[in-house]
Amino acid sequence: MPRDVIVPEQDRASYESLHFAPAARAGGLVLLSGQIGATGGSVPDSAEQEFRLAWQGVGRVLAAAGLGFEDVIEITSYHVGLQRHLGAFMKVKDEFISPPWPAWTAIGVSELAIPGARVEIRVTAMS
Repeated sequence: MPRDVIVPEQDRASYESLHFAPAARAGGLVLLSGQIGATGGSVPDSAEQEFRLAWQGVGRVLAAAGLGFEDVIEITSYHVGLQRHLGAFMKVKDEFISPPWPAWTAIGVSELAIPGARVEIRVTAMS
């Protein structure tokens, strides 16, 4: 099955140095790599702002694939401090995702790739 990688210009350097695509398209689906809400390698003090930045990153990669949030069919979110931040995360998620609601799995983890990050979001979208 053919596949196509999606690399927005903003992600070109990390694609080359870290050897992973922000998204890949195959079989009518677009699978996004996880997005962390960081700028310049650090996360904001505000959890809600971090979550918003992560969702904006998801939107940027979706747009590069010619898609939008309405095309998302599945979300997996990885949380440091899941119970502490879930309410805020859900509030921000609903700024970007609307009915019909996609499938969603929230997973608590001990740490993420960027120190201090509280969430990483990956999605699958229909192409």
